[in-house]
Amino acid sequence: MKKVLSIAGSDCSGGAGIQADLKTFSAHGVFGMSVIVSVVAENTSRVIAIQDITPDMISKQIDAVFEDIEVDAVKAGMLSTPACMDAVSAKLLQYKPDNVVIDPVMVAKNGCPLMDPSAVEHLVKTILPLADVLTPNIPEAERIAGMQIHSVADMEGAAKAIHRMGCRAVVVKGGHAIGNALDVLFDGRKFYRFETTRIDTKNTHGTGCTFSSAIASQLANGLVLQEAVRQAKDYVTTAIEHSLAIGKGCGPTNHFYSLYRSGLPGFHNVEGAV
Repeated sequence: MKKVLSIAGSDCSGGAGIQADLKTFSAHGVFGMSVIVSVVAENTSRVIAIQDITPDMISKQIDAVFEDIEVDAVKAGMLSTPACMDAVSAKLLQYKPDNVVIDPVMVAKNGCPLMDPSAVEHLVKTILPLADVLTPNIPEAERIAGMQIHSVADMEGAAKAIHRMGCRAVVVKGGHAIGNALDVLFDGRKFYRFETTRIDTKNTHGTGCTFSSAIASQLANGLVLQEAVRQAKDYVTTAIEHSLAIGKGCGPTNHFYSLYRSGLPGFHNVEGAV
């Protein structure tokens, strides 16, 4: 069984962050592990408080995983401060894992900031060059690339600009655009577009976490990048289509809908499966 590590914040309401990542890993038949960098008191409607974990404790959590377990992919999400970014980047440089997927989380679904706005430049300098895949949404891509995005051509331009900053591939997600849900992948050579019909629902809490974790899972399972992104897009679309009306605000996606309906393909062949 492949092993995937999430480095992210904890969402006590269960829809995003570490909780969404671990559900996504399980739905893809990989063994999930976690390093918590921030504890977020949030629900479907608001963020109440954030308590960052000390950089030393972040480093020790990462050491605890890598000294004992072979890691096949890493997904990193919420990194709220420069000190947190420095701790994570130092350990990624030390252990040099394959298949590093970075979701540059800046704002919660309800609009509350999850990253110090002044830390974006530090993210670009320390974290972005370590990404095999970076998965910004449109507002995040605008902030990183320093440009406004109004069209698919703009999404491609932003992807190119971000790629020049050092990451190996970029997926600019179109969930904040109007019309169909179109994502653009740039691998440094070619653009790929992934388009689905937009689903009319407010229950999209944790979709970015889920999408990036699905990509990491598929890369760990051996898929090439384009196919990993395509299958991750299909997975998150199904999870949104069958989302859960939980809470008073933006509810979570249904991470296990396909698993409950059809089972996990090939799971009986996975080493260690019952």
